[in-house]
Amino acid sequence: MRYFAELSYKGTAYCGWQRQPNASSVQQTIEEAMTTILRENIEIVGAGRTDTGVHAAFYVIHFDATRPIKDAQSFVYHLNALLPEDIAFLHIYQVADDAHARFDAIEREYRYYIQTRKDPFTRATTWQLTTPLDIDAMNKAAATLIKTEDFTTFAKLGSNNTTNICHVTRAEWVEIECGMVVFIFRANRFLRNMVRAVVGTLVDVGRGKITPGQFAEIVASRDLSRSSSSAPASGLFLTDVKY
Repeated sequence: MRYFAELSYKGTAYCGWQRQPNASSVQQTIEEAMTTILRENIEIVGAGRTDTGVHAAFYVIHFDATRPIKDAQSFVYHLNALLPEDIAFLHIYQVADDAHARFDAIEREYRYYIQTRKDPFTRATTWQLTTPLDIDAMNKAAATLIKTEDFTTFAKLGSNNTTNICHVTRAEWVEIECGMVVFIFRANRFLRNMVRAVVGTLVDVGRGKITPGQFAEIVASRDLSRSSSSAPASGLFLTDVKY
């Protein structure tokens, strides 16, 4: 029997989503807890891989169990009791045996948070950047991403991508309360490190280091060396997965 589960996690303490031989990962932590509760070896598949220090406000996994989970609410309760405080399960439900948390996803959303003033309470979950930013210029530059398909400029070297084509449906900076600015980025798929590379380059637009027109030229160049330094992992959240 196959199940989907919805969860969230704070990635600060982990080497990322994917299991690693010599570091603590979100995947390994969950698999060990599930194996304990279900009393069988459980392997899970996630909606995507998040890098070291990246968070997920909404994440989806699938896993197979040989015996039915009769009380989903009780299972979630006991799983949360066993898991550390930085991982929380929300829901679990049975799906078709061929349903796939990664390959069946048709759209994902990431949000990147920048705190524009010093704030000790958001340091682990934002990029604290007190340099003044031109949000209008950043949004003018971000509009280029809606018209772009080839994101080679922001594709990390060494990735095993068969294609760098992505279809973006939203790329927008929004100012919210308490000096916070958030970049909302939706697409059918994302390349490894793509969001952080895009954010880092857009922030250079906001700082006045490059113009929106130059940003468009950088995107069109398909040259990774022309993108700016990647934004820190701390401000990045996976916030939605659509099926």
